[in-house]
Amino acid sequence: MQTESRADERVEHPRLWRVLLHNDDFTTQEFVVWVLETVFNMPPAEAFAVMMHVHQAGVGVAGVFTRDVAETKVKATQQLAEQQEYPLLVTLEPDPEGARA
Repeated sequence: MQTESRADERVEHPRLWRVLLHNDDFTTQEFVVWVLETVFNMPPAEAFAVMMHVHQAGVGVAGVFTRDVAETKVKATQQLAEQQEYPLLVTLEPDPEGARA
């Protein structure tokens, strides 16, 4: 009887990216909460908490996603802000936690 040995198979998980919202003096808090609920699918209480963190700390994480998803959410947020004539700055950066576990 022959036994098949299987090499350790490792699946590379994609690197994750953080979508950051930056505070400004013009974008309304209500708009930021609405964006977090609409684009980032957050429940109202969580969206409000994130908005308050952005307001108080100057920047906050809206979510952590694969690069394609993060870029899509950044573009959607930028388009909505432009439509409403808000200068909301939204950026992305590599997640320091690295790849998905």
